[in-house]
Amino acid sequence: MITVTKPYPKEFRDDVVRVARNREPGVGLEQIAMDFGVHFTTRIAG
Repeated sequence: MITVTKPYPKEFRDDVVRVARNREPGVGLEQIAMDFGVHFTTRIAG
């Protein structure tokens, strides 16, 4: 069975992208994804 989830709201996606682009040196995308409660391979950008 395949589970299809609803798209993330635009505001949420914008926040994730903003944080990822402005992250401090040494902070990986894996950590940012974990902080937002999404899996690292989740496609956020629409």
